[in-house]
Amino acid sequence: MGENIIDTAAAAYVSRGNKATRTGFGEALLEIGRENSAVVGLCADLTGSLNMNQFRDAFPDRFFQTGIAEANMISMAAGLATTGKIPFAASFAVFATGRVYDQIRQSLCYSNLNVKVCASHAGLTLGEDGATHQILEDIGLMRGLPRMTVVVPCDYSETKRAARAIVQHIGPLYFRFGRPNIPDFTRDEDGFEIGKSIELHPGSDVTVIACGIMVWKALEAARILEKEGVGVRVINMHTIKPVDTLAIVRAANDTGAIVTAEEHQIYNGLGDAVAGVCARNIPVPIEMVGVEDQFGESGKPDDLLEKYKLTTADILEKIYLALRRK
Repeated sequence: MGENIIDTAAAAYVSRGNKATRTGFGEALLEIGRENSAVVGLCADLTGSLNMNQFRDAFPDRFFQTGIAEANMISMAAGLATTGKIPFAASFAVFATGRVYDQIRQSLCYSNLNVKVCASHAGLTLGEDGATHQILEDIGLMRGLPRMTVVVPCDYSETKRAARAIVQHIGPLYFRFGRPNIPDFTRDEDGFEIGKSIELHPGSDVTVIACGIMVWKALEAARILEKEGVGVRVINMHTIKPVDTLAIVRAANDTGAIVTAEEHQIYNGLGDAVAGVCARNIPVPIEMVGVEDQFGESGKPDDLLEKYKLTTADILEKIYLALRRK
């Protein structure tokens, strides 16, 4: 899922190998569980898939296997939160958002309870499980809820840093990560602050704002265009809500054109969030890389990303179009 080196005059992001973001979640949950006795884990019969086995084994009295009953899991998490616990309630993204939307809306957001909804296996890269499991609307569902925070890390290391940040956050939060092994390239010095994006590559001609697996692909595109003399600013927008308005406005002002990239529907996801900021502050040409009002299908992850136009080449195509529109 991408080449292994990004080399620029300002910084060098090098893949340390491929790791899954779900692995980062499982390891981080164990670490923060050791540090904070208020942290509890809940899972809807997918403990192995979400790498929660180590937490379960280390803290059997703080882990709750709810079975295939996601609505009950969210309601249990809400109850635990009222006692001062910090619940991490985890399942596949399609179940953690779509199946339990009513419980999240009423029990978590309306009541403003401190529950972390942790969702793995999101997007097309779930692969062979097909359209019924490849949710591409979850960011939109969650960002539309009052009081909900939405976090989408881009690699294994950032997932671990994000987990440490969200345990300190008070309030309902949606934490989205994935199944496949992808390049692990971010650095500890990048840090992680909810609501504050990270500029990974400088540029003054156009900006690519990406989240999740598309961040690495945006860096690949920036490297290619750097050889052509085109400066591409790359922003890792790991928090979709609250979105980093200041970074978006600054990028629009400095570069005059923006491309967004996400493994999600272009409607009501990162692209719409960025477009909304620009419409209210500084209108500029915006192009979006994402799934365009379609369901997924069964297939190998890389084949699906190519079919649905979520590749480095597709980001390049949108960059050229945005530049022509300036």
